[in-house]
Amino acid sequence: MLNTVILKNNYQDSINLMLLTNQINALSTVNMSQLMMGTDANKDILLNTELLTDEAKAASPNDLMIVVDSDDPKIMDQVLPEVDKFLNDLSSKSSDEKEHVSTTWKEALEELPDANMALFSIPGEYGAAEMETALKNGLHVFSFTDNIPVEDEVKLKKLAHEKGLLMMGPDCGTGIISSIPIAFTNVITPGNIGVVGASGTGIQEVTTIIDRLGGGVVHAIGTGGRDLSDKVGAVTMKDAIVALENHAPTDVICVISKPPAKEVRDEVVQLLQSISKPVVAIFLGEKPTAHEGKVYLAHTLEETAQIAVDLANETTIKANYFEEIDMPKVRALSEDKVITGLYSGGTLAAEAGMLISEALGLEGLVKKEGYVLQSHGYDVIDLGDDIYTQGKPHPMIDPEVRIKKIREYAEDEKTGVILLDFVLGYGAHEDMVGALLPVIKEEQAKAAANGRELYFVATVVGTNNDPQNYAQAVEQLKENNVLVAPSNAKAVRLALGLKGISLSEADKAVVSYQGETIDVPAAGEKVMELLNTKPRIINVGLQSFNESIQKFDGKSEQFNWKPRANGNKKMIKILNALEDHAEEIDRENQKVIEKIKNAQPFLTDVVLAKTVIPELNETQKTILHAGPPIEWQAMTGPMKGAVVGAAIFEGWAANEAEVSQLIKNNEIRFIPCHHVNAVGPMGGITSANMPVFVVENRLDGTRGYCTMNEGIGKVLRFGAFSEEVITRLNWLRDVLGPTLSKALNKSEDGINLSVLIARSITMGDEFHQRNFAASLNFLREIAPYIILVDMDVQDRFDVMKFLADTDQFFLNIMMAAAKTIVDTARKEAKGTIVTTLARNGVDFGVRIAQTNDEWFTAPVNTPKGLYFTGFTEDDGNPDMGDSAITETVGVGGMAMVAAPGVTRFVGAGGFQDALDTSNEMAKISDTHNPTWTIPTWDFQGTCLGIDIRKVVETGITPVINTGIAHKDAGVGQIGAGTVRAPLACFEKALEAYAKELGITVE
Repeated sequence: MLNTVILKNNYQDSINLMLLTNQINALSTVNMSQLMMGTDANKDILLNTELLTDEAKAASPNDLMIVVDSDDPKIMDQVLPEVDKFLNDLSSKSSDEKEHVSTTWKEALEELPDANMALFSIPGEYGAAEMETALKNGLHVFSFTDNIPVEDEVKLKKLAHEKGLLMMGPDCGTGIISSIPIAFTNVITPGNIGVVGASGTGIQEVTTIIDRLGGGVVHAIGTGGRDLSDKVGAVTMKDAIVALENHAPTDVICVISKPPAKEVRDEVVQLLQSISKPVVAIFLGEKPTAHEGKVYLAHTLEETAQIAVDLANETTIKANYFEEIDMPKVRALSEDKVITGLYSGGTLAAEAGMLISEALGLEGLVKKEGYVLQSHGYDVIDLGDDIYTQGKPHPMIDPEVRIKKIREYAEDEKTGVILLDFVLGYGAHEDMVGALLPVIKEEQAKAAANGRELYFVATVVGTNNDPQNYAQAVEQLKENNVLVAPSNAKAVRLALGLKGISLSEADKAVVSYQGETIDVPAAGEKVMELLNTKPRIINVGLQSFNESIQKFDGKSEQFNWKPRANGNKKMIKILNALEDHAEEIDRENQKVIEKIKNAQPFLTDVVLAKTVIPELNETQKTILHAGPPIEWQAMTGPMKGAVVGAAIFEGWAANEAEVSQLIKNNEIRFIPCHHVNAVGPMGGITSANMPVFVVENRLDGTRGYCTMNEGIGKVLRFGAFSEEVITRLNWLRDVLGPTLSKALNKSEDGINLSVLIARSITMGDEFHQRNFAASLNFLREIAPYIILVDMDVQDRFDVMKFLADTDQFFLNIMMAAAKTIVDTARKEAKGTIVTTLARNGVDFGVRIAQTNDEWFTAPVNTPKGLYFTGFTEDDGNPDMGDSAITETVGVGGMAMVAAPGVTRFVGAGGFQDALDTSNEMAKISDTHNPTWTIPTWDFQGTCLGIDIRKVVETGITPVINTGIAHKDAGVGQIGAGTVRAPLACFEKALEAYAKELGITVE
C-alpha cells in the first residue's frame, strides 16, 4: 500500500534526501520508500519504481515528496517523526555553522561582494540557467552538478570563454584552487604542480600520490568529463593550460583526461607543445610507447604523479617508472577464478578495466549499465554510474550499493578477488573503511568455511591530512586481512598476481614532436586573478562544501538555492531572457516607484457616486463591483446579495425576486470599480446614490473613489440586504455623507492622508485589518469641522458616535487613497511593478504598469484564519474585494509587522510571524517607502513596488489580510484571516510583459 505526504515549499538537498531515504528504508515495516523533491526527473524515478502516486504527480519542484510502500496502514506515524528529526538535525547543524545564509543571487552577491566563483551542487535540470546567471555576474563556475545537456555545456563554456572566465564542469567532482580543496577533494600539500583534469577521481589519485611522494599541488582545475569531446572542444582544458602557463608559482603542468576525441586531443597536445613549462599528460585508455617532444606521456595515474614530481624537482625523467610489488605469501588462485572490481570512482574503475584487459587480452573497455569491463567473467563496475546513483547517494557517500555487490560477487564461487577503492577526503563518507569491513569480514569467513580462497584487494585514495587519515585507513584494512596497494595500478597488478599473472611496462624514450606549434593566447585577467588569490565562493547547494573552503582560509557564502519560479521551466527561460533587459526594466520601475513615493493623497469631499462617476449617471442601470470583470451568473452568494441590496436601495426593485427579473431582462449592467477610478470593499458593490469618498492625489490631480464603511453587523459589503441594511445605507446617504462633505469643505485643504497614514502606522495600524489608530486620527482631524456644521444635534451626535465606534472606518479612505496613488503611477508607465490587486470571489486579478488596463487572472483562494463561533472554513466564501489595493501600495498584509496585534486575529500567530511575513514580502518588493516607516521593523519603510519578476522567481506571492464572508448571501462576516494571491496571475503577467519586449518562450 502506497502512502504519500507532500511537504509544500520544503526544499532540501538531494544528497541529504538520499541519506534520509536509506534511513526510512531501514524501518522494519517499510517495503520501499523515496523522499525526493517534486521535479519531473524525480517523478520519472518514482514512476519507474512504481511509487508515483496522484499526490506526488501534483507536487511542485519545491515540494518534498514522501512516498512509502508499506503493509502497515499507520506507517506514516513512524515515518514522519523520523523525517522531522532528520530535517531538524540538519537545520540545527546549519544554524550552528553559520547564522546567515542567502536565498537569492542578490543576497549572496551583497553578502560576498568580492566573490569570484560559484560552486554548484544542484539538480542538473536547473543547473544551466543558474550557471549562466553566475557567469553573467562575472563569476567563475565550478559545477559539481551533473546531468547538464551537452548543448548547454557548449553554450556555457563559450560564454565563459568570451567573458574571460573558467567554466569548470559540469560533473566536476573535485578541485583545488590556490591550495584550497573544493567539493569532493583531498587535502594536498601546497606545491609547484598545476593540474588540469577531465576526471574527478583521476585528479584525486594523481594529487594524493604526488602528496605522498613529497610533492605539492597549487591548483587542480577540473574541466568535466566531456570537455575533450568533439562537441565541447576542450574549451576549459585549453583556457586552464594557458592560465597555468602564465601562473608564476606553477612550474609543472599535469594534464589528465578521459579518452578524448582525436582531433581535440591533437589540439590540446599542440597547445602543450607550444607552452614553455614542462608537461606530463595521461589520456586514459592509451598506452604510449614514447614521450613526445616536451610532453611526457603516462600510461597509469601513478606514473603521471611520479613524472610530475620528478619534473617539479627538476630530476631526470626515467625511461620506466614500473616498480615491482611485494606479493603476499598466500595460496595462488586457480585458473578458473576471476577478478571483480567494485569501484566508487569511475576513472579508477576505467584504469582497472584497462590494465586487466591488457594483461589478459580481453576485449577492452565497455560502457554499459555501469560496467567498464565485462569479459570472460571479469567484471569491473563503476558503482558511481547513473544506473546506480539515480535517486540514490553516490557510493563515496553511502556504502549500501557496494555492500550488496560485495555479497553478490562473494557468493559466486568463481570470484577469487574483489578489488575495492576507498576514496577519502572532504565530501566522502566519514569512515568508509569501517562501513565496509563488516561485510568484508563476513564474506571472508563464509569463504573460509567453504574452503574457498577469496581475497579482497584495496587501494586507498587519500592523504594523512584528510579528515579520515590515509595511514589509519590503510592500517585498519591490513589488520582485517585486506591486501592494500599504494596505488590503483599496483592494486590491479596485485590482484592479477594472485592468479600468477604479471604486467610489465616497456621503456619510453623521448621522440620529437612532428606537429606545428602555435602562438599561445593571452590569459584572461579574471582567470589569473582567480589563480593568484584565495577563492571567494558562493556555494550554491550542498552546505557541507563550505567546510573545506573555510577551514583552509577561503571565503564562502552559503546560497540555500531552490528552483527559480517553482521549477517552471518556461518561467525560468523568461526570467533569464529578461535579465538582458534588467537595466531598462529597473529604470522604468524606478519611475513608477518615484510616483508612488511622491504621492500626495488628500481627502477632499464625500459626494454621491453618480456625481463623479459618469457611468453611474447614465440611463442604463449600472452597478460597480470588486475585482476583475464578472457577470451575474458567476458571482458568489455575498456579491449577489449585495447586488440585490443595491437595487432595492436605488428603488429599482422592492425585493429579491424583482431584482432577479431585472437581471434576467439584462437591465442591469456590471462594471468593475477599478475601471471607473473607484474601489469597493468585499463585494465592492457601488451604485449611483451611494456616497463615496473623494481622494485627490495632488501630485497630478488624479482622483479615486470608495464607498464609506457601513460599520459592523449586517452590512451590504458582506451580502446582506435586509431592511436594517437598507436603512443604514439611507442614513449614510442622507446624514453621514453630507455631514462629512460639509466638514471637509470647511477645512482649507482637506485632510493630508499621507501624513495621517505615517502617524497611524507608528501607532500599530497596517490599514487593512487594523485601522484603529487611523480611524481615531481621522476623527481627531474631522471633529472640529463637524462641530462647525449647522445640523441637528442628534444627527451630530449620531455621526460622532458612529465614527468613534467604527474601528475600520478609515479602511475605505485608505482604499481610495491607494487607488489614486496607483492610478497616478500607472499613467504612461512601463515595467514590472504591480499596480492592482483585486478579487471578485471567483478570480484574483493583477494589473501591471506595462500593460495598463489588462487583467491577468487566476482562481481566487479561500482565506485561512480564525472563524467566529459556529463557523468553519467550509462556510467561507472565496476571497473578494478591492481592499487588496492596500497591499498593492505596501500596507495591509505587506506591513504585518506594523500591527503585530492583528496577527492573532487573522490566525497568523505572534510577533515573530508578523516579522517573518513582512521580511518575506520585502523579498518581492523593489524597495521601501521612506514616507511610511515602521518602528517595529527598525524604522524601515513599508514595502514598495511589488515586482512580478521577484514574485515569479521566488514563488512568494503577496499576503493579503482580509475579512471572511459567509458563502451564502446575507449571513455576513464570519471571520478574518489571510489569503495568498495565486501565482498564476503573476506568471501570466510576466509572459505578457516578455512579449511586450519581443520575448517569446515556448
